[in-house]
Amino acid sequence: MITRRFLLQSAAATAAYSAEAFRAAWAENAPGVTDTEIKFGQTIPLSGPASAYSVVGRAEASYFRMINEQGGVNGRKLNFLDVDDAYSPPKTVEQTRRLVEQEGVAFLFNGIGTASQLAVRPYLNEKRVPQLFSGFGIVDAEHYPWTLPFLQIYATEAAIYAHYTLQTQPQARVAILYQNDDLGRGYLTGFTDGLGAEHAGMIVQTASYEVSEPTVDSQVISLQASGADVLLIAASPKFAAQAIRKAADLGWKPTRYIVVVSSSIAAVLKPAGLDNSRDLISAISAKDVTDLQRRVST
Repeated sequence: MITRRFLLQSAAATAAYSAEAFRAAWAENAPGVTDTEIKFGQTIPLSGPASAYSVVGRAEASYFRMINEQGGVNGRKLNFLDVDDAYSPPKTVEQTRRLVEQEGVAFLFNGIGTASQLAVRPYLNEKRVPQLFSGFGIVDAEHYPWTLPFLQIYATEAAIYAHYTLQTQPQARVAILYQNDDLGRGYLTGFTDGLGAEHAGMIVQTASYEVSEPTVDSQVISLQASGADVLLIAASPKFAAQAIRKAADLGWKPTRYIVVVSSSIAAVLKPAGLDNSRDLISAISAKDVTDLQRRVST
């Protein structure tokens, strides 16, 4: 069984291993790695439209504090610098450059936000600063070998939903709500490719939104009007919760797929209303620590 503790332990071990590898390759006391410390950083939306993800940074910081209280990693304390980028790519670029050029971190760890992390991927690879377990699902190892994504590939996940739709509702009319950035477009492309050219006509309506918009109510109303009986919600947590709630308010009950990045019970389903969230389908590959049933069973 994969638990959050297991994932964090694995991440910490990888962080330590990476630091040791750098130490062997670089001069002694290279930036971010000394005899007493491993310094690494993270950019994350602690504020702004995706602040629901802030819990990730808080959990990781708490875990690394626990490791330090137990003596660190091979005698080295973990100096974890998590900084707010407000889910804004320009801010991510600014904060990442500060972490690398001023703080001298050894690597970036589990940065959150697809557009934000893609914005700094070229810079980090040019500088050969590892971008480890970055919080997005897009892979290009050929051009960006210093980047290791954490999430499953968006296009693959969306194609799974498309294949399942073909199996269970071959006559479906599909509507797609997507965030107008690399995250949302990745899911849109993956679902379309998953259906294939022969079934592309099953998608009867798509609607995008900007993260600066206050709500997606108008998009959901438009999608309902299409007569769709399948809805893919390719949105970040705040907007995914809004979409679930608005569909329920309208009495619209399509088969609903919710993408992994917005499948949290605490951050999405509870704000949307648990009754409204019944029968959602997702493909998350880890346990949700806010799931009471999981706590009881383990």
